Amino acid sequence: MSSGSSLQSEDRFLCPICLDVFTDPVSTPCGHNFCKACIIQHWDINVIYKCPMCKERFTSRPQLRVNTFIKETVAQFRREAQQEAAKPGEVPCDVCTGTKLKALKSCLVCLTSYCQPHLEPHLTAPRLKKHQLIEPVENLEDRICLQHDKPLELFCRTDQTCVCSLCPVLNHKNHEFVPLREESERKKAELRKAEAAFQEMVQKRRLKIWEIRESVKIRKYAADREKAEGVQVFTALKESAERGLKELLKEIEDKQKTTEKQAEDFIRDLEQEISELMKRSSEVKQLSQSDDHLNLLQSISSLKAFPPTKAWTEVRVHPPSYEGTVMRAFARVDVNMKKILKLKRVQQFAVDVTLDPDTANPNLILSVDRKQVKHGDVKKKLPDNPERFSYCVFVLGRQSFSSGRFYFEVQVKGKTHWYLGVARESVDRKESITLSPEDGFWTVGLRNQNQYSARAEPPVHLHLHPGPEKVGVFVDYEEGLVSFYDVDIPAQIFSYTGCDFKDKLYPFFSPELNHEGKNSAPLILCPVR
Repeated sequence: MSSGSSLQSEDRFLCPICLDVFTDPVSTPCGHNFCKACIIQHWDINVIYKCPMCKERFTSRPQLRVNTFIKETVAQFRREAQQEAAKPGEVPCDVCTGTKLKALKSCLVCLTSYCQPHLEPHLTAPRLKKHQLIEPVENLEDRICLQHDKPLELFCRTDQTCVCSLCPVLNHKNHEFVPLREESERKKAELRKAEAAFQEMVQKRRLKIWEIRESVKIRKYAADREKAEGVQVFTALKESAERGLKELLKEIEDKQKTTEKQAEDFIRDLEQEISELMKRSSEVKQLSQSDDHLNLLQSISSLKAFPPTKAWTEVRVHPPSYEGTVMRAFARVDVNMKKILKLKRVQQFAVDVTLDPDTANPNLILSVDRKQVKHGDVKKKLPDNPERFSYCVFVLGRQSFSSGRFYFEVQVKGKTHWYLGVARESVDRKESITLSPEDGFWTVGLRNQNQYSARAEPPVHLHLHPGPEKVGVFVDYEEGLVSFYDVDIPAQIFSYTGCDFKDKLYPFFSPELNHEGKNSAPLILCPVR
């Protein structure tokens, strides 16, 4: 039987329960076939007797009948399957002269492998039944003792070698022997332990590979972030240097223009005096050439004295001094860069802040994305929950902080009144409140379009001209520090130091009253660049 027909036949003789070739096939009253042991076990487990295939129920356990046709067909199938030609990698029969059939057993006495037909004498002949049969293997001569021509049945632990039954008597006296099976099982146990150790080592190395790859990812992210920050810093440095260069050139040009103007003024005055002197010289010359003595004497008395002139001997055009101009310009660039770097250092602690509608005063209007707040003219009807500011037009951020550092930025452009900062969780939310650290607020703000102040104790007037359009707020909880920055310049506006933080801090916002549309612009939480 060919291999293809064998597979096709095997599909026809599979038990629906065990999915293997039938063993003792029996039929149920409904006509379906199963292995006897499979269907009995199935009905032993299930209380209701029914066919696993068609689900037909039986009032009592049915009488099973042997399906002789299937039994004989399966037997024939097995015989034909056993007589298949040996495939590559399978042990062939050593007796077959034509097509080598697949061996079913190998005999350690005959040192021969047999297919099913050629194995039959070993299964029936009394003398051959005593031979030791094993699963088919190649190179049977390697399983025979070369000295005694006996099967290798024992293992000498002293010499760590396989021996036959005569070796202990003749060649391995007083050595320790065990059956091959026993030593094989012991070695298998050792191999299993070795395999487990190898698997553990493999897992550790896979974990190390993952750690290395993750480390590379983290380093790449850090490198990309550092490169981006480097680009920002050096771009800012370039821009600052260009501004410094422009300022330097303008300063030098202004000094040169001042010098040129001074020289032009001197020249103009000198030319004016020259003109006056030449006029007087002409009059004197004309009078000196007159023959009218009376007229000469009378004219001399009326001739004006020398016109007023400057003492030009000491007059100098002083060249402007450029000493230190470049260094002063560089120092300004250096100061600007320090401001930029200081802001960059705090910006790395940026957090994504959103407004908490549960804390918002009913007169405040929050955007859908909770990033903007402004004062409205109509007071909304909202639940007076404990978190809400009922009297003051305040709102807090949803995020709280009780350790570490955090930073956020708020656009205040177009507003005439506003306050920003942080607030303690425990601040009064139902009465009129003073924005002071004593009451749990650390803020800066604007009133009357140009009056900036930090609401410390006492308040500190801030000279900000022009005022900021975007304000950065930085908090270091452990250091007790709250700092405010003009993001666009950049420059530090004010810092609260030595603050004693004990409970949670929340970002704080007050867009102040609308003032009939003059202060209608919203406070806008901005993403940090």
